[in-house]
Amino acid sequence: MSLATKLDPEFAAILSNFPPGGLFTDSPDVSVRRHVYEQMIVPAVQAGQGVLPPDTEYEIQDHFIPVEKGVEVRARCIVPVRLTGEDALPLLFWIHGGGWSFGDLNWDDYKLRRAAVYLRLVIVNCEYRLAPEYPFPIPMNDCFAALKYVATNTTVFSSSINLSKGFLIGGMSAGANIVAVITHLARNDDVLRGTPLTGQILVTPPVVHPDYVPARYSDSLRSMETNKNAPIFSRSEFDIFWGFYKAPSTDPRACPLLFPSHMRLPPTYIQVCGLDILRDEGVLYEKVLKRSGVRTRLDMYPGVSHGFDVVAPHTTQGQKFAQDFFGGLEWLLEETRCSARRPSTDSAQSQSEKPVGVKPLTLRSERR
Repeated sequence: MSLATKLDPEFAAILSNFPPGGLFTDSPDVSVRRHVYEQMIVPAVQAGQGVLPPDTEYEIQDHFIPVEKGVEVRARCIVPVRLTGEDALPLLFWIHGGGWSFGDLNWDDYKLRRAAVYLRLVIVNCEYRLAPEYPFPIPMNDCFAALKYVATNTTVFSSSINLSKGFLIGGMSAGANIVAVITHLARNDDVLRGTPLTGQILVTPPVVHPDYVPARYSDSLRSMETNKNAPIFSRSEFDIFWGFYKAPSTDPRACPLLFPSHMRLPPTYIQVCGLDILRDEGVLYEKVLKRSGVRTRLDMYPGVSHGFDVVAPHTTQGQKFAQDFFGGLEWLLEETRCSARRPSTDSAQSQSEKPVGVKPLTLRSERR
């Protein structure tokens, strides 16, 4: 991985202007991180996303999705204006990042608007209750409940949705962690049995805790140590975020690499960064899924760290990162089309693949 960890010159020039201590100055105060997100990250992301499609080419509506009794989470639905003669559209369910403790619809909003119009798919961008006020498993449970609500109430969001055209799920960082968990839980869920997920996109995903790595994987996971002082997202930053989340490091609902089986997961696209402490987790996870019969694709970006696209979107690597994200979605949509023609080789899943203690949530039907 030596070439992957050599600092990219364009990225290095941008880092030279960073304040000492990085974006969050290693503060354990979650309010500091939320302030940085609102005042620095959102403006930077929106400025770096390029020109949006004309307003006449898509519609946006915010919804409130019931996730448990008396609790709703906000979701933004982006619907491309249907072209003449165009069939109904596939769906992408998106989960934002932010260390399980900050972030909202605005983080990926501009990128998702472009994806909806240019790739012709409906996108539901979902929030969740944040740690530390709402620790594990609440953020994950919120997202899983919201996904099932969307799957069973597509017309609430848009008459343009046809899940048989594609039912994708994706997320970045902490959102990617939740996505990787949900795809496992969805395999056995009665609500989703008739509308299975057809693809997942994982952007710089954390999939295992460094203090509880199965021995068979220990030699494959070095980046948490070798990149421990990486810019933007260091090992100490990870520990702070994990402390907010309060998840057991042995629970596969927080560390999806630990699920006893990865069979029957949907095609998976993964993006990893060479200087990321999470780099080896993404690389290993792709290999584990592939060995389990999952169709996979992975792209790596040498010399840049976790979250580099926020501060360096116009660099060569930043532009490739964005282009590959769209390309990964296109690949997943094509995989959906191909799977309709490909003979199924999946066998029924055994009861041993079901994680113990995971209960489905009961949803109420009203929305605000």
